[in-house]
Amino acid sequence: MEAMIDILLSPSAWLFALGIFLARMVNIAMDTLRIMFTMRQKSGIAWVLGFIESTIYILLIGSVLTNIGNPLNIIGYSAGFATGNVLGMAIEKRLALGYMHFNIISRHHSTEIADALRNAGFGVTEIPARGRESNFMLVDCRVRRKQSKDVENLVLEIDPEAFITAEEIVPRGSGIWRA
Repeated sequence: MEAMIDILLSPSAWLFALGIFLARMVNIAMDTLRIMFTMRQKSGIAWVLGFIESTIYILLIGSVLTNIGNPLNIIGYSAGFATGNVLGMAIEKRLALGYMHFNIISRHHSTEIADALRNAGFGVTEIPARGRESNFMLVDCRVRRKQSKDVENLVLEIDPEAFITAEEIVPRGSGIWRA
């Protein structure tokens, strides 16, 4: 019991645990980004991140297991893992890599929405469609993920009741892509 109290009162034990926390946080944030780059077929970046991530992991797990008697190390490791997930997601969201495909249904404003999107520089296709109660135009639009919020805001400004679906895509051909 006295040894545990000594560990908990030791500034060096707290600093070591903080180092483990920070390294694990970076490690897991990199893991999250590596997975995102892998899904987007960016193999070079994914390889580099995987290499660095593995090196950090090996060094970390060795440090934690060597000092398993220090509960601060376990807490730092676990807290770093959890925080790294959130940090990785925040970084990935900020990078907003990739492309989105929008399907937009508006009962009365489809043409107005399509024209506004075109005027904003987005590529748009209007597709005649029939629902349960009426005919309408389905507005089909593909954009870079960074522009997703712009598309949503523009559509909802024109028709707050528009039905919008969005999904990530991997383009395989050319078309209109706003820079």
